[in-house]
Amino acid sequence: MPIVLRPSDRLFVLTGAGISAESGIPTFRGVGGLWEGHRVEEVATPEAFAADPEMVWRFYSMRRELAAKCKPNAAHRALAEIEERMGDRMTICTQNVDPLHEEAGSQRVIHMHGELFVTRCSNDGCNTEPFHDPALYPTRADIPQCKCGALLRPHICWFGEVPFQMEEAFDALDRCSVFLTVGTSGAVQPAASFVQHARRNGARTYYVGPEEPSNVLSFQEVFLGKAGEVLPGLFRAE
Repeated sequence: MPIVLRPSDRLFVLTGAGISAESGIPTFRGVGGLWEGHRVEEVATPEAFAADPEMVWRFYSMRRELAAKCKPNAAHRALAEIEERMGDRMTICTQNVDPLHEEAGSQRVIHMHGELFVTRCSNDGCNTEPFHDPALYPTRADIPQCKCGALLRPHICWFGEVPFQMEEAFDALDRCSVFLTVGTSGAVQPAASFVQHARRNGARTYYVGPEEPSNVLSFQEVFLGKAGEVLPGLFRAE
């Protein structure tokens, strides 16, 4: 039986690696959590970039190259269709850095961990705005410099950094009456606590994914299965 979205409802959707994995995008840690013999954490910190920007950019160039070949799946399209009906009463907050939600047609997307195809200055004091950038920088000679002289870096929230747009995300959380998580482990903070935040405010909470998340007890209903198979038809907007 579909979950009914009433005209007064506001929907908050948190998506994680599981939804993009169905499009062929490798999960962040990859097989065994290693890349070229390095733990992924070793190529995803400000310290790693300062020590070896070539290695970091080689990793993200590989990720850009893989992601560019992937297309939105039925789950991305289902969420975009719901947003088309609900308009600004729906917000998607994704832990993913790929652009698949936007490519499916979603327009109200918060990328709390950044965007893979966006580049910014590595100097936090620089006022140069992040910009769309599909280029690959596999060698040190390829890495461009900002006008301020600092190296450019991926616009990604690395370990030890503060996720992006948190004020906007919590504003939407505070106002939502329906909370949906799709394809996350329920172990990464602060996203893992979003469901408890929503429940304290009285929201109905749902989970969709192939496996139970570690915070499964926080959800009122759990739908196990691939998001691309479960999400189409799960909600009905009145």
